[in-house]
Amino acid sequence: MTNFTRMNQQATNKKSKPSYIYSIVSITLVLFMLGLLTLFLLHTKALTNYFKENLEFTLLLKDNIEATKVEALQTKLSKQAYVKSIRYTSKKEAAEQFTKEFDEDFLEILGTNPLPASLNIFLNAPYANADSVAVIQKKMMDESIIEEVVYQAGLIDTVNDNAQRISIGLIILSLVFLFIAIALINNTIKLAMYSNRFLIKSMQMVGATRNLITKPFIARSLFNGFISGLMASIGLIALLYFAYSRIPELGQLQNNLTF
Repeated sequence: MTNFTRMNQQATNKKSKPSYIYSIVSITLVLFMLGLLTLFLLHTKALTNYFKENLEFTLLLKDNIEATKVEALQTKLSKQAYVKSIRYTSKKEAAEQFTKEFDEDFLEILGTNPLPASLNIFLNAPYANADSVAVIQKKMMDESIIEEVVYQAGLIDTVNDNAQRISIGLIILSLVFLFIAIALINNTIKLAMYSNRFLIKSMQMVGATRNLITKPFIARSLFNGFISGLMASIGLIALLYFAYSRIPELGQLQNNLTF
């Protein structure tokens, strides 16, 4: 049986070598595209979280509120799980920002500052959705020193909807490429066995088992798959390195553990 196995292996290597080379190249390209789509999916999620965590949730405070009450509220909110960061903007700072943005000093015209002080909250990404924000808004309005809660509801919905559509599309494409990769490996094994069908028939006639016959083909295909995966991974790493060197901002979305 050992001699037949050796003969099978030698025949497989000689007759199917070109087929295996084409298989390695094909599977490498498919796995590269599959990995690229997965990277797009991961970066889309990271980019979506980045946008979510930069959506401003503004709490307009009532006039003539004691500083101690504002500090107490700020401390209370900073301990909440949904708050990523919080920043206090005084009436004076609000007026300075308005003047800088619109290049117009309204204080000279009105004589007083109508802009309220505010607490600007940035939410953690899991809470930046319509349902969670509605609950948070209701809680905020229960605070006695808060006059109004202002946020861009439409923008939150747009970010979440677009991210969901993109993610679903990338997942579908990834599944398609995964199916193609499996089909390529399967067909390569079948072609290799077909090209050696006479040798296989001879081995069967002398009593070789199915496992003994198929073992060299499967082992070779596993090796080819490993080489293809390694080459695809190297290509993805090179592409990421090039992308980060050209667009340094992408480094903020990088998660080495997830990668």
